[in-house]
Amino acid sequence: AAGTGAAAGSAAQAGSKVNVNTATAEQLQELPGIGPSTAQKIVAERSSNGPFAAVADLTRVSGIGEKKLASIADLVCV
Repeated sequence: AAGTGAAAGSAAQAGSKVNVNTATAEQLQELPGIGPSTAQKIVAERSSNGPFAAVADLTRVSGIGEKKLASIADLVCV
């Protein structure tokens, strides 16, 4: 039961985050450090290679390294 509660809490928290698998380029641009070019690359990457399985998979996108990932990790979900 404890695990179920934790999962429900996580799902509720995710509601305020940007889902990188469903967000539009415009929504992605609202993230700090993500401009029009990087937002388009995120959309193109998931279109070409499928959805991101984890937030860390954003490093597949050219222009997103460990530093940028760290700056947006708490603001996004998959």
